Amino acid sequence: MSDRTGIFEGDDPFALARTWLAEAEKSEPNDPNAIALSTVDADGLPNARMVLLKDIEDGAFVFYTNYGSQKAQEIDSAGKAAFVMHWKTLRRQIRVRGLVTREDGPQADAYFASRSLKSRLGAWASQQSQPLASRAALVAEVAKVTAQQGPNPKRPPFWGGFRITPVEIEFWADGAFRLHDRFRWTRNDPTQPWRVIRLNP
Repeated sequence: MSDRTGIFEGDDPFALARTWLAEAEKSEPNDPNAIALSTVDADGLPNARMVLLKDIEDGAFVFYTNYGSQKAQEIDSAGKAAFVMHWKTLRRQIRVRGLVTREDGPQADAYFASRSLKSRLGAWASQQSQPLASRAALVAEVAKVTAQQGPNPKRPPFWGGFRITPVEIEFWADGAFRLHDRFRWTRNDPTQPWRVIRLNP
């Protein structure tokens, strides 16, 4: 008999993640969908940065970025990534580790089209993670691509999404006297069923 009740109830970790995010959207002052994304370089040295999670699907988590960025290159090389979502107001967090594939089809096109015009033009102008001579040079590049792309720029071929398909998801909730609640969903690969265990705090 499982003791996963209350905020941990249910057998679908993606549904649970969506529920927690929806609750955080009511209490977090800024960017409740922010995640600390971790990758590793060719030498195995970790990198971490904040990005915005844009979708929790039935089997994966999706975010978008420039494919020329350092994080994208590290993801393409390793094929794996991890992230943590932390909500200070709720005193909860979700940790995810998994396999990564690109989302560069119609779904990415639709998300890009939903962004503001200035954000779309900025995506065209920025050579993300590359050296930049000055802010003035970036502003000039924005002006250049604005003239080139017009009022309805399409998604750049170097910009799109990544889909993280987890092999491990851990849900953590603050408990009195640091007796926190932790449950970990694990599977050897995405085709297998989840195994759920409670962890010591």
